[in-house]
Amino acid sequence: RGRNSNRPVQCSFCGKARSRTELVLAGQGRAAVCYDCIRSLGELVESEVPEAAPSPRAPQQGPLVPRDIYSSLDDYVIGQERAKKTLSVAVYNHFKRIWSGASGSEVELQKANILLMGPTGSGKTLLAETLARTLDVPFAVCDATSLTESGYVGEDVENILLRLIQAADWDIARAEQGIIYIDEMDKIARKEGVNRSITRDVSGEGVQQELLKIIEGCVANVPPQGGRKHPQQEFLQVNTRNILFICGGAFEGLSEIVSKRITTHGSQLGFLGGTRNRTEEDGNILSHVTPEDLLAFGFIPEMVGRLPVVTSLDHLDKASLIRVLTEPRNAIVKQYQYLFSIDGVELEFTSGALEAAAERALNHYTGARCLRYIVEETLLDVMYELPSLKQVNRCIVDRDAIDGPGTPTLETESGETISLYPELLQQSA
Repeated sequence: RGRNSNRPVQCSFCGKARSRTELVLAGQGRAAVCYDCIRSLGELVESEVPEAAPSPRAPQQGPLVPRDIYSSLDDYVIGQERAKKTLSVAVYNHFKRIWSGASGSEVELQKANILLMGPTGSGKTLLAETLARTLDVPFAVCDATSLTESGYVGEDVENILLRLIQAADWDIARAEQGIIYIDEMDKIARKEGVNRSITRDVSGEGVQQELLKIIEGCVANVPPQGGRKHPQQEFLQVNTRNILFICGGAFEGLSEIVSKRITTHGSQLGFLGGTRNRTEEDGNILSHVTPEDLLAFGFIPEMVGRLPVVTSLDHLDKASLIRVLTEPRNAIVKQYQYLFSIDGVELEFTSGALEAAAERALNHYTGARCLRYIVEETLLDVMYELPSLKQVNRCIVDRDAIDGPGTPTLETESGETISLYPELLQQSA
């Protein structure tokens, strides 16, 4: 360290001459560092060190109770009280199962996967999307129609676990406590019902068989890049034992199976025979589904047994469709009112217009999905011309504009009414 030399040593950084007692480090050559430079370098490094990344989020210690989950679902989904209660309780029990396993409880809690059934446009997918925004656990939404049996063209069933891992920011431990919603579950039913097909059903029964172990609980090998598995690639191992699966679908044709069974069992003799259906008072025949009905629809017995909680969604009536237009946080009317407000125009729907839109949607048999099409069709010409009409500050949509030959009414600040150009309306028609 050059301690035997009495001459000052020059610091290699600041260039100042220092005595050996002021040096922190001196090499075998002439390189040396003084205390002041070490202190300055330490402050510089400390200021440039990036902040530590936040640790992966754990499930909320103050859990969302079923009423809180129900309230968050109620902000977006109109009606469907039974389905929202079922999901709220199932998600809360999912949290409790995770915590009981972490605390080393003597009682082992098993998960209760859910099957949601309901007509198109009744809110099944919206329920899943709302849950994904509400919960503090990884939530993935996937589609069953793209899945095929292993070895065939299409996606392997392990890819649904990859989406959950991505939702958990590649934290495997956190993903193993997540929730997966599989949409269009009815599309993988056997095409011939209880009768087996003479050919291999790789996108129906084959997918059901591939999903059995994942839904029940196993250690699955997931390819990190997705796609097909290859012998040489590395896999991510995911334990699905604590992953909650929610399956949904429209199940077209299942109501006929249930109606036939109920009508047969409840048939009467005489002139009333075959003329009375006991489910007419219930309004939703899918609420009477039994495991035998699911088997007749085309599900294998093992899949039916792994979905013990079955709940149905009701058809949306006229009053419910009107509420869908106006009440949710993402209501269609609220969205278009905001779009018009950007141009400085106040958009107003009369009660007659809302009723007419709901009546048209009922005639299309697509539930709430048709409402956006109806509103968009009504306001198309207005949205095209409105940015050019600077004097307009109010737009009124009445019943005649929805289901008649009329058009929305445009008004200026002085109350003057401006009509759209007739030739433009004829071209758009």
